Amino acid sequence: QVQLVESGGGLVQPGGSLRLSCAASGIIFSAYVMGWYRQAPGKQRELVATITSGGSTNYADSVKGRFTISRDNAAKNTVYLQMNSLKLEDTSVYYCNARIRYPGYWGQGTQVTVSS
Repeated sequence: QVQLVESGGGLVQPGGSLRLSCAASGIIFSAYVMGWYRQAPGKQRELVATITSGGSTNYADSVKGRFTISRDNAAKNTVYLQMNSLKLEDTSVYYCNARIRYPGYWGQGTQVTVSS
């Protein structure tokens, strides 16, 4: 049974930082492209960042230079999203995704709220 469990969301002020984690089980983690997506109320789910098994990364233009995706293929089977310089518009539910091909598997989501 595949499970992706996100954690690390919360409430943060503009300019602050958060680190999201997604622990994967039930898959051969190193074989999967891992990604973070987000969905704000009334909007479509959008790509935030992806990372291949070899460590190649891709970011949405809106988060480049502020967010960093990384993964631990060894003991932890976890993907991270370090979010710095958070903006009000980063407020969303953030979802973890694991795929070899689309659509892959999804986590349950974690809420990130940026508010003063």
